[in-house]
Amino acid sequence: MSLKTSDFYYDLPHELIAQHPLKDRASSRLLIVNRNSKDLEECHFYNIIDYLNEGDVLVVNNSRVIPARLFGHRKDKEEKIEILLLKREEDTWQCLVKPGKKAKVGSEIIFSDKLKCEVKRVDEEGNRYIKFHCDGIFEEILDELGNMPLPPYITEKLEDKERYQTVYSKIDGSAAAPTAGLHFTEDLLDRIKEKGIKVVPITLHVGLGTFRPVKVDDVEKHHMHSEFYMMDKETAKIINDAKENGKRIIAVGTTSMRTLETIGRNGRVKETSGWTDIFIYPGFEFKIVDALITNFHLPESTLMMLVSAFASKDIIFNAYEYAIKNKFRFFSFGDAMFIKGN
Repeated sequence: MSLKTSDFYYDLPHELIAQHPLKDRASSRLLIVNRNSKDLEECHFYNIIDYLNEGDVLVVNNSRVIPARLFGHRKDKEEKIEILLLKREEDTWQCLVKPGKKAKVGSEIIFSDKLKCEVKRVDEEGNRYIKFHCDGIFEEILDELGNMPLPPYITEKLEDKERYQTVYSKIDGSAAAPTAGLHFTEDLLDRIKEKGIKVVPITLHVGLGTFRPVKVDDVEKHHMHSEFYMMDKETAKIINDAKENGKRIIAVGTTSMRTLETIGRNGRVKETSGWTDIFIYPGFEFKIVDALITNFHLPESTLMMLVSAFASKDIIFNAYEYAIKNKFRFFSFGDAMFIKGN
């Protein structure tokens, strides 16, 4: 029997959608979900250290969000056009454009006297591919003109751009934050390392898949868009050594998990880079990841399907029911879960 997208729906009161990050990153609430015993525990994120063991490997996604949302207008019109940069492809950028009908092939869009672009082509899904022309260094102009690409369910202004970055973000390229990592502070990471837990980076640039809802009824027919990933030799060695010694690999976020499971389909990882369109839903066999730190996800999303694959749909929906009843904060700036075995 095939899985239906509607199988992953739940009803969320709007007031539980977090509109802003907490002042202290690590003070978010944390729901501990044991996927073996099915038990739930509640604490704060700074307590995560109590659930980590010496020799564990914490895998973090060090991708950094670019200020990917730009506002401009067509050369011959003053009507505002919004562009969201998704990923760079040689000399063009794949983008979402609103309103798309105002950005036909050949259209010129003006952002400032320093930056403009031309729409080069449109794909079958309506994504635009644009080429920028700038007076100066593109990255510097983008930092000056661009806005953080906050999800549409966040309607309040973000005063500090760095609050939509993890403290370990390093490599520019994401169109959205790997939000599970937003809960970590430098101090908490230092204390985790002092306990004997290794913290290693991988990179996955979050792209189009984050913004695309599942539009088909049959889950297996959903198409995931590809995202670029990288793993270096040192990270690969630490992970492989830990697996051989029976230590846990803990993914910080679904982006880390997708990267690890893409690279490690034979049970080992290696230094590599490439593009992944891996789609994880119930029935998936995990080869690398033993535990997962993650936020609470949108109904009927691919991420709800991923966590349901890792812990079982019944366990996840029971955890979400508890979180809603106890007024946890949901989505990007919300609270977190730690899904583990015994």
